[in-house]
Amino acid sequence: MHELSLLRGVVDAVEGVAQGRTVLRVGLDVGSRSGVIPEALDGAWPVARQNSVCEGAELQVTEIPAAVWCPSCGCEREIDEFFALTCPVCGTPTADLRHGREFQVTFVDVE
Repeated sequence: MHELSLLRGVVDAVEGVAQGRTVLRVGLDVGSRSGVIPEALDGAWPVARQNSVCEGAELQVTEIPAAVWCPSCGCEREIDEFFALTCPVCGTPTADLRHGREFQVTFVDVE
């Protein structure tokens, strides 16, 4: 499960900014095409945070849907993570994936 190693990296990064303060909550944005399974993050979080400043912290995951830029429509269109890179409205192929690859810490709440 690579989610555990990803979360250990998150905990390491949070420890760097928490400066010894107790962490209450950590927010993550996770894109639907990132290869990360949000449910696996929830299961791995208790293990990843052991013996760290995140020991009792809650993990808040925000799932970011995949979206492409459609040159024909002139706007972003949300796509299912399993769709080919085409506009779901007009069918125009596009390789311009605007959202869906995210995996980033968005906030850290500390005491």
